[in-house]
Amino acid sequence: MGGRVLSVASECVPLVKTGGLADVVGALPGALAAAGWDMRVLLPAYRALRAQATDWPVVWEEGDLWGGPGRVLAGTVQGLHLLLLDAPHLYDREGGPYSSLQGEHPDNAIRFAALSWIAARIAREGLADWKPDVLHAHDWQAGLAPAYLAYHGSGGCKSVITIHNIAFQGWAPGHMLGILRLPGHAFHPDALEYYGGISSLKAGLMTADWITTVSPTYAAELMREEFGMGLQGVIATRSRVVSGILNGVDTALWDPMREQPAFGPKAMAGKSAARARLCEEFGLEVPGPLAIVVSRLTDQKGIDLLPQLMPDFILGGGGLIVLGSGDPGMEGAMRHLADRFPGRVAVRIGYDEGLSRRLFAGADAVLVPSRFEPCGLTQMYGLRYGTLPVVSLVGGLADTVIGASPATLAAGVATGVTFHPVDALAFGQALQKLLDLYRQPKLWARLRANAMAHPVGWESSAAAYAGLYERLTA
Repeated sequence: MGGRVLSVASECVPLVKTGGLADVVGALPGALAAAGWDMRVLLPAYRALRAQATDWPVVWEEGDLWGGPGRVLAGTVQGLHLLLLDAPHLYDREGGPYSSLQGEHPDNAIRFAALSWIAARIAREGLADWKPDVLHAHDWQAGLAPAYLAYHGSGGCKSVITIHNIAFQGWAPGHMLGILRLPGHAFHPDALEYYGGISSLKAGLMTADWITTVSPTYAAELMREEFGMGLQGVIATRSRVVSGILNGVDTALWDPMREQPAFGPKAMAGKSAARARLCEEFGLEVPGPLAIVVSRLTDQKGIDLLPQLMPDFILGGGGLIVLGSGDPGMEGAMRHLADRFPGRVAVRIGYDEGLSRRLFAGADAVLVPSRFEPCGLTQMYGLRYGTLPVVSLVGGLADTVIGASPATLAAGVATGVTFHPVDALAFGQALQKLLDLYRQPKLWARLRANAMAHPVGWESSAAAYAGLYERLTA
């Protein structure tokens, strides 16, 4: 069937990225094109983006956009059809999309209301040569777009909102209701009111025609208090229009056959060479499995469990390389581990895309002990590179990794190690299982081949999104 979709987000690879949201927004248009869906992405024209669009044509103008004029520029970058909302009074600033060195921008509620307002107007009225059939909003930053369609007219355009991480909800004080161009009659708990204020994410969840999350398990978890973060009642109320669609990874970009040295399921010598290079780079000698952590260093990611468990893992022959940044206390704890176990533990604070790829290419296992994980891409990179994931059974981790058990090993389908609940006892048992599996070379080789054969691309997920759009517009 096919049609047109306006995707609205605050970040998108390759232009701007702070997390996995950007990867998804950047990958979806290409993945959907094969199914006949023309997706264009609307982003704020942050300072660095605006500099890349100096000669792009203006396709929309807005005279009053919360303190100044705005206009929309259209262009293409690496095959992506982009619309940039150029409003210098809102987006021409130092720092990242949401904050500067001084902290979070105090007017973020208005900055992203403006993005949502323009998205809704384009969805309702269309551009000169293009009108979307579906508006697809991503996370709180675009949450008001479905609300503006609902309260100011949809023009026949359907709306979808995707929750990438419900922890971020876009809160604003209640007195801003009128300022945000939202109707007073909707300020009650069954509509826009949220603990005395306004949540742009809740606004989107209450008004969108459909809600998706980034994994089926996360969709179910969000109806529980420990995962819903205050919005579990909203998700439960709208459960008939909630579905989970797994993210995918760019298998052309993340391809072990394109690494140096190249390797694949039937030619693993290159992975052994990559492991040797990695150990040399970090000055490690590891007789057992070399594990990696590529993550934000926070409690949510379960990083606080590592200091307690690594001594036994290292005693069993294992080694660890950590790449990430986050909570200063966690960063310090990781550095302390490296100081305590020289030659077996190495830490690099920060993020380096090239190093990340070398880690996945050369490591034996990737540790993802998250307390909640909407989808997760790290474990998918691990599968792709034969770097066995050791994951907690939450969210997308539960949906993508088949844990080694007597049944899955007998059936020959296991792709990693899983554990539950998320505590030191269960994670420690999982690490012991990893050590035991590594000591059985034939079984380890089978697990690694299974992991590399597991589909992690966008094909099935894009088909699910296309099917959803078709149902909404039928």
